[in-house]
Amino acid sequence: MNSSLLSLAIWTPIVGAIIVLLTGNDKNARIARPLALLTAILGLLVTIPLFTGFDHASGGMQFVENYAWIPAFSINYSLGVDGISMPLILLNSFITIFVVLAAWQVVENKVAQYMAAFLIMSGLINGIFAALDGILFYVFFEASLIPMYIIIGVWGGPNRVYAAIKFFLYTLLGSLLMLIALIYLAATSGSFNILDWHQLKIGMGPQIYLFLAFLIAFAVKVPMWPVHTWLPDAHVEAPTGGSVVLAAIALKLGAYGFLRFSLPIAPDASVYFGPLMITLSLIAIVYISFVALVQQDMKKLVAYSSIAHMGFVTLGFFMFDGSRMGSTLGVEGALVQMISHGFVSGAMFLCIGVMYDRLHSRQIADYGGVVNSMPKFAALFLLFAMANSGLPATSGFVGEFMVILGAVKFNFWIAFAAATTLITGAAYTLWMYKRVVFGEIVNPHVAEMDDINCRELLILGVLAIAVLAMGLYPYPFTDVMHASVDNLLKHVAVGKL
Repeated sequence: MNSSLLSLAIWTPIVGAIIVLLTGNDKNARIARPLALLTAILGLLVTIPLFTGFDHASGGMQFVENYAWIPAFSINYSLGVDGISMPLILLNSFITIFVVLAAWQVVENKVAQYMAAFLIMSGLINGIFAALDGILFYVFFEASLIPMYIIIGVWGGPNRVYAAIKFFLYTLLGSLLMLIALIYLAATSGSFNILDWHQLKIGMGPQIYLFLAFLIAFAVKVPMWPVHTWLPDAHVEAPTGGSVVLAAIALKLGAYGFLRFSLPIAPDASVYFGPLMITLSLIAIVYISFVALVQQDMKKLVAYSSIAHMGFVTLGFFMFDGSRMGSTLGVEGALVQMISHGFVSGAMFLCIGVMYDRLHSRQIADYGGVVNSMPKFAALFLLFAMANSGLPATSGFVGEFMVILGAVKFNFWIAFAAATTLITGAAYTLWMYKRVVFGEIVNPHVAEMDDINCRELLILGVLAIAVLAMGLYPYPFTDVMHASVDNLLKHVAVGKL
């Protein structure tokens, strides 16, 4: 299917960001804000036909675009989506609108630059999910670091420079090995086309090296234990919008990389390293949950929570035991978890941002009795806290349940260890909620906090609808990815040896 929709999804936010930048300094902030919102809405509108026109029965690439870019090196501007990448593009464009709205009255310094940074990052991330050329993927992958580095470094907290540099170095250094792997694959196949790489016959030795190179690059992005330490620092120092994009979208880039590169290109090595990946995933699920339990900073607690939830994603990807049913449940459950985590973690950070805007503190001890002054906010915050705990009928339950069900078919004790998150997740989330929202008002500043305004109610209300809709009726999400997941698992089942 020939179309320009993917190019529109990539370049609409970027061109809009340039126009926003042209509004100039903060004297024109009243122009920059609506322009940024209009751009974000247009960015979402151009992606909707990707869903409405998607062929659910096809496991291949759709809406394909292919143009020569650097012919001397067989590098093309090649785009396409399947049932794995298309929902992630919609999620990214959807979340961008709320990031712009969340900063509407909060960011007063360099407003146009702030909005433009998020719009540029939105376009670049869409490019990552749509790229079918290895170099094009790498360019988008690395370029997306720049706006996030600027967002943390300019609008972040007191230690923003340290957090921004740590974030940049971790992710950049991890990606260098990926570049070497991409060049090796191009030299072997004579092409930078990712789909051509999926068909390559590669020996076990090269597969192992390729898998390890991709593992280092993508594990940092997820992030997996033990290369997760940059994430809490980045979240604590980032402005609210930065935390939302980091948790809801940026963490998905590493997980997506495993599905687009590691599993189809090095399937035998993926099976070989499956036990290692499962072990690292379980450490993230179990150990990091206990780390979250002792946090006193709300942002840091939710950041560690994100690492634990993403452990479910990598666990679902690597449960290979010859049981196709178990693998299908695991991978589809992991993809559902990625989308759900985008809604829930984004909402959690937005809720923390709402309180921070009023009290300028993220410390749990500084709150208590918020429900007395902010009852509407407390009700919505409770829904997101329950979803973060994996409550049935919320989106947080669906993906975790599917992964656990797939794990039961694979190994009961692995499923048992993974299921402990339903206890620990509820423990750290609801304990935080109880200390922040309930009880008597001890801090007089809490009594002065105003309940959410119409803008905040709109943001949190729409996210609440998304969380409930996905929890009550997940079929549209699972149906769109089913054929593509089957196609992926056939690559792994057949192998290359």
